Amino acid sequence: MSAVEFALVLPVMALIYLGSFQLTQAIAIDRQVALTASTITNVVSQYTTISASQQMPDILDASAQVLTPYSSSNATVVVSGISISAAGVATIAWSRSLPSGAARTVGATVTIPAALNTPGGFLVFGETTYVYTPMLDYLHLGTFNLYSSLYMLPRASTTINLAT
Repeated sequence: MSAVEFALVLPVMALIYLGSFQLTQAIAIDRQVALTASTITNVVSQYTTISASQQMPDILDASAQVLTPYSSSNATVVVSGISISAAGVATIAWSRSLPSGAARTVGATVTIPAALNTPGGFLVFGETTYVYTPMLDYLHLGTFNLYSSLYMLPRASTTINLAT
């Protein structure tokens, strides 16, 4: 009798166990994605001028370490400087990404939160996107794009220049 009960309960218990494992893994990676966006924005906001050829690649490479133990090959990290004109129009002043090629277009107009739209101001905008594919995709949910972004004001000056 107990063997029959076990045979009936086992598939349900296995489904619950594997589902909770998959959900926990996704939550942990989503937390790392948010932490990566926060870290990259925080580090860049401390500069007054950043060298595009020396300092920025090191900062972006370090952001990949924040994702550890998860693979940074699934992640795209973008950090951008947003300049706000006297009329309140926000545009991308500079942008860099890891891996290269996914940066925002310089001069493109962006929408920022109304509370941060200070005419003549400057913002640092950090973004992290992670393509999450469950290790055990027994429910066939496919991949998820986990995303986090953060705006931050410069700390040491009113603007952050990107030097070549």
